[in-house]
Amino acid sequence: MDDAMTTPAPATLAPTAAIDSDHPAVQAFARQHAVGADDRERAVALALAVRDGFRYDPYKADLSPLGMRASTVLAQGYGWCVPKAVLLAAVCRAAGIPARLGFADVRNHLSTERMRRNMETEVFYWHGYTDLWIAGAWRKATPAFNLSLCQKFGLKPLDFDGRADSIYHPFDLAGNRHMEYIHQRGSFDDLPLDAILADFRVHYPRWVSGSDGQQAADFLADVDAETGRSRA
Repeated sequence: MDDAMTTPAPATLAPTAAIDSDHPAVQAFARQHAVGADDRERAVALALAVRDGFRYDPYKADLSPLGMRASTVLAQGYGWCVPKAVLLAAVCRAAGIPARLGFADVRNHLSTERMRRNMETEVFYWHGYTDLWIAGAWRKATPAFNLSLCQKFGLKPLDFDGRADSIYHPFDLAGNRHMEYIHQRGSFDDLPLDAILADFRVHYPRWVSGSDGQQAADFLADVDAETGRSRA
């Protein structure tokens, strides 16, 4: 399913339990933000709306089926890379744009000290993005980091124009290493939550069990403390 020219299956437009594109709130968001003359413009508008309208917060990760659902991200106003990718897939399907989920393992050279301590690795397994079918090809969109967070961390924002893939930059604005893709897991028509959880239990046992105390911490406060920037 990695072929960029593979014709979309009907499943890439269908709602699922996680990609609940039939949810009234998801459909309302799509109607409000899918603005443009064609699918490319509408997909770009939706990608930016999800990227910047929902703050990135990996501390508050809820790995339950309900917590990973697109409509849950809408209700909460925040999410981490996987549920934000799920939300983008859902609103694009609601707008008639075929969408699926893509995953890769990445080495993240820029995270908070608390995350590095609790995860005990720089490798983020099952990093999520969204594949969107635009003008006869699949394009990768990564809506994880909202613009204000990029400004705090000194990162290049992940812009998306619907013509080229939008994936994490290897370096930040200062030239420091940021993100390194080490393994592509491919694309999926639905959220492979069982497979994600199985790997997380192996690699992040403290996070999955909740014993790391991260849920009670404030991600933005940690970012502010470590970057020396005041909260936007």
